[in-house]
Amino acid sequence: MAEKVIVTAAVVGAEVTREQNPAVPYTPAEIAQAAVDAWRAGAAAVHLHARWPDGRPSQRPEHFREIIDRIRQAGSDVVIQCSTGGAVGMPVDERLGSLVDGAEMGTLNLGTMNFGDEVFQNTRPDIVRIAGRLRERRLVPECEVYDAGMLDTLRWLLEKKHLTAPYHVQLVLGVPGGMSASERNVRFLLEGLPEPTHWSIAGVGRFQLPMAELALALGGHVRVGLEDNLFAAKGVLAKGSDELVSLAVKLAQRAGREPAAPAEARRLLGIA
Repeated sequence: MAEKVIVTAAVVGAEVTREQNPAVPYTPAEIAQAAVDAWRAGAAAVHLHARWPDGRPSQRPEHFREIIDRIRQAGSDVVIQCSTGGAVGMPVDERLGSLVDGAEMGTLNLGTMNFGDEVFQNTRPDIVRIAGRLRERRLVPECEVYDAGMLDTLRWLLEKKHLTAPYHVQLVLGVPGGMSASERNVRFLLEGLPEPTHWSIAGVGRFQLPMAELALALGGHVRVGLEDNLFAAKGVLAKGSDELVSLAVKLAQRAGREPAAPAEARRLLGIA
């Protein structure tokens, strides 16, 4: 029987705005509700960013604590993953503010890259520092790979013991400045993984659902949500990340793979 699929919902991110889609959540209450709605639609995990009430990206610990508290108060047992990527231009000290009590995973971006018209800076010392904080907090890292060279950084981190299993690999494809979202690139990246591990694909924009379908066929897991894609279909804005989760769940069932519950996702990911 095929392994159950972990559907992760990335409900807000740091870049998308209400001007682009009115469903984008800003306040901790709105972000928490979006996470709970995604869980109810079938997401086993949520990938969290935070915002100020006016929509500016925030890595303030109090914002993440409120989001997590509200998710749990709503009765959701969804796996909680917090972003250390923050937004372009944020220093590492600020970005680490997301790793609060209640987080179970944290992201580990594996390099500096062009990000659209800007540059996301994550030097090797930055990466080592974030990996160290994840270890201190006993959080399972999600290693975010936007380009092939980042797999060499992953291999180096493992060789130098800055990173050990369990960890999860997220292939983020379709960002201008990173690798494009194609089956050829996915297969190339998977061949380059330094050791067997759980992995998923986050396709950006119109590539989100096609990349989810490919990940399901190849045995991986999927990430969907408004952070990466604002549309449910061509020209049709998504009503929320939960709608995109529902579409991913249908794709999984069509592929003969059942969505994992949060408890099953924790077991697959090695979360204590």
